[in-house]
This record gives sequence, C-alpha cells and structure tokens, in this order.
Amino acid sequence: MKIRIRFRKFGVMKFIGHLDIMRFFQKAIRRSDIDICYSEGFSPHQIMSFAAPLGVGLTSDGEYVDIEVHTSRSSQESIDALNAAMVDGMEITGYVQLPDSAKTAMATVSAADYEIYYKDGYDSPCPFEQLQEQFQRFYEEPEAILITKKTKKSEKVVDIKPLIYEFRLIPPQEHFSGKPAYSLNVSTGSTDNLKPELVLEAFYRHLGVSYDAFALQIHRKEVYYTDESGQRKCLLDAGREI
Repeated sequence: MKIRIRFRKFGVMKFIGHLDIMRFFQKAIRRSDIDICYSEGFSPHQIMSFAAPLGVGLTSDGEYVDIEVHTSRSSQESIDALNAAMVDGMEITGYVQLPDSAKTAMATVSAADYEIYYKDGYDSPCPFEQLQEQFQRFYEEPEAILITKKTKKSEKVVDIKPLIYEFRLIPPQEHFSGKPAYSLNVSTGSTDNLKPELVLEAFYRHLGVSYDAFALQIHRKEVYYTDESGQRKCLLDAGREI
C-alpha cells in the first residue's frame, strides 16, 4: 500500500538539512508504529521517498514523503500517531493512500509555490512604488530573463523566464510583515528545477544592489504535480484519505 504524507517544517527545524530530516523520519516512523515496508537484501531500509528536498534555512507548509506500508490505520489516527513522535518545528498535516500505479512524489513534482519576505531588521532596498516600477521592467516587460548558471565544470547562460509560472509583488499592507513581499510559482523537479533564490538574485542585479540571502525568508507553500490533462494539482490530491 502506497502512502503519501504531507508535513510542515518551521522554526528551528529550518536549519536541519535534508539527510538529517530523512533520519528523523525513519525514527519517527518506528516510534509511531507505522507498519512500513523494508527493502530486501543484506541491509534492509525503510521504503521512503521525499518529493523535493528543501534547502537549509527555508521553511515550508508543503513538504512530502512517500512510503510503502503493509497495513495502515485511518488517516487521522496515523497523523495523530506521527505528530506524537514529532518535535517542535515539524507537523504532519496530511496522510493519504495512493493508487498502486502511482509514481513517487519525487518523479511527479512539476511546480512549487513560494512566499518570500523580509526578516525582522531588514527591509526592501527601495520604496514600494520604485520596487513596483523596477519589477515591471524586470519581469513583466522583457521576453527573457537571462542568468549565468554555474555547474561544477562550466557556466552557461539560461533563460529562466519560461520556468517562472507566476511572479508578483505583495504590497506592504497585504503582508503580515508590513513590508513588501514576493509570491512565486516556479518549475520544480528533476528535469527543470528553478530555485527561488536565483530569481531574487536576478531581480536584485536588475535593481543594482547586492543580494543578501540572510535578509529574506523563503517559505514554500505547496508542491504540485501535473495530471494527464495538463493541470497542476497539489500532491496530496493524487490520493484519498483512509
């Protein structure tokens, strides 16, 4: 039986890397008595797959892990059991059964929503009206947004605009921080993966100011897959509650 779990990552847990999150979930699964399947061979391990690893320092309301189980309690009972094994900064918010033919979340991820806002003690590099004007020149008017993408062996110029599905400014009065913020929906997955940091770095270069990664909090709101009709849907929609 294939199961998809959605969880939140916030607070101090944003500083914990992906490998440690994997180890944490392995222990939490055992503590919560989830009847998980193990691989065969000399070194059996839990059958577990994460959708799209989150960078260190980022928070999220839409993280996903797929597991395989022999049997399962109801969705709510499983959520309660898992949350009893969680620590501050981690919360299980969804638990659904997937069809037997379903691919893993990692294989189907196509997009993700982000909200990016200024931390306490930091603010926008310019007044909102000016920011709005420059945003239009950066994103809405040009047909391409070119950046130099570095790999281990080379550098290449890439047009990232086709990978940005939605990008908009949030006025200060509409955000809890009381400062301008950014809403971003970008391509995510193994084929075309665009990090939100690259988009903000490009925008800051357009503004003519240096990008300070510590000034901004990047929060992933949700992760999506594309169904057979071409519509993007929340990963949890691929299954049903038990």
